[in-house]
Amino acid sequence: MKREYKTTGDYGIGNMIHVIHMSDDVNKLNEFYHRVFGAFGFMTVDVPSYLPPEDRWASLLMVGDVCIETMAPNFPVDVNKPVGKFYSKFGQHLHSVGYKVEDLAGLADRLLEKGVYIGKPGGGKIDKLDEETLYFYPSPRDTAGLMVELCKTDMPDDPKDNEHYSELMRLFEQHPMTLDRFSYVTLGVKDLDSAVATYVDVMQAVPIQDGIDEDMQCKYMTVQLGDCLLQLAQPLEMDSDLGRHVEQWGNCIYSLRWQVKSLDSAEAWLNKQGVRTTRPRANLIACNVEDTLNAPMFFTDEEIPGDPFSKKA
Repeated sequence: MKREYKTTGDYGIGNMIHVIHMSDDVNKLNEFYHRVFGAFGFMTVDVPSYLPPEDRWASLLMVGDVCIETMAPNFPVDVNKPVGKFYSKFGQHLHSVGYKVEDLAGLADRLLEKGVYIGKPGGGKIDKLDEETLYFYPSPRDTAGLMVELCKTDMPDDPKDNEHYSELMRLFEQHPMTLDRFSYVTLGVKDLDSAVATYVDVMQAVPIQDGIDEDMQCKYMTVQLGDCLLQLAQPLEMDSDLGRHVEQWGNCIYSLRWQVKSLDSAEAWLNKQGVRTTRPRANLIACNVEDTLNAPMFFTDEEIPGDPFSKKA
């Protein structure tokens, strides 16, 4: 059975087509996701693809119900290209997310009217979206730090659009990680109120839950943006992992979180694969970023009140 996508906003922000994990070696990232998560590679995995306008290499893999795009700049790094510029600043790091949009031109007009800078593939400003431009990037300065690709086309061969998608998800449930579904992307921010206004007022995201997470030392708002949840999180203390991340990088993607069926099974498997873990609380696993190629990852069996993606809804 194919996935049925939920959309938000007047312009149909829908399928979160990928989360990009940046490194210096796509094959190294692919090996990690295959070995630890039983990832299903569906595009240019054996031989990563090269995209000249962005001067980068990449592969696409499913980890549960989320697509991870593993990416590396071409070497020598061209710092005048967006990928090379990002790598020269952040190195190995979570990079961005991407969304399919039903009315990309309409969304572009809305963002431009709101004063949002939108950039072309490969760099350069867009003042009016033309029919030939298939995707664009709003400036992170105007999206509370989120690097996001907005595109008009489906991801070629996306497993979520395949009739056998539900069978693939069953295989992930049976893997020792017992992945149930992707929970959310966390965006670390300096000012939560400003970030919430950006997503609710400008991007037309839907508020789901707000509160304080004492264990993660942050106050947060979780919103639905298209077919995924995004947690906006402001550190309560700078002497925390999130606080240090925000202090070093400013507003930026911080982490990924999955919901699992068995925390004990997931933790035992992670440890067996050389990924060290801690438990900030009984039902939350945190991975050591040195073992996850500098991408903070969390696993939980917690349900979010009002979660539109909950299987119990």
